[in-house]
Amino acid sequence: MTNEEVKEGIIFPVGEKNEAYAQYFIGQSYLNTLIADPEINVGVGNVTFEPGCRNNWHIHHEGFQLLLVTGGEGWYQEEGKPARRLKAGDVVITHDGVKHWHGAAKDSWFEHLAITAGRPEWLEPVSDELYNQL
Repeated sequence: MTNEEVKEGIIFPVGEKNEAYAQYFIGQSYLNTLIADPEINVGVGNVTFEPGCRNNWHIHHEGFQLLLVTGGEGWYQEEGKPARRLKAGDVVITHDGVKHWHGAAKDSWFEHLAITAGRPEWLEPVSDELYNQL
């Protein structure tokens, strides 16, 4: 995915710099909240990662997270399992209580819809050592 494609938005507009969650990311991400209805316990956001950007390890409590990859290339990893390379069209299901992280490949922008229920618990950053081995 090129910078120009990201700016135009492949399917959904990229959104603003993700300042609200910046402390839980290494690198720059962008967030376009698509659904935030207080009457339901599910949020939907278009999350875009610059090359090399990744979020911290985290857990969703009393809920789940679904990732629908819409552009670029990235990574998803659950604790104790090998990292999985992601590309447009891939789908990830993260069940309640599973420690995981996701983010862009070193050389590619990455974009996904995140469908999330429950409460996140943000944990430690993904180490450069782990990330650079991918």
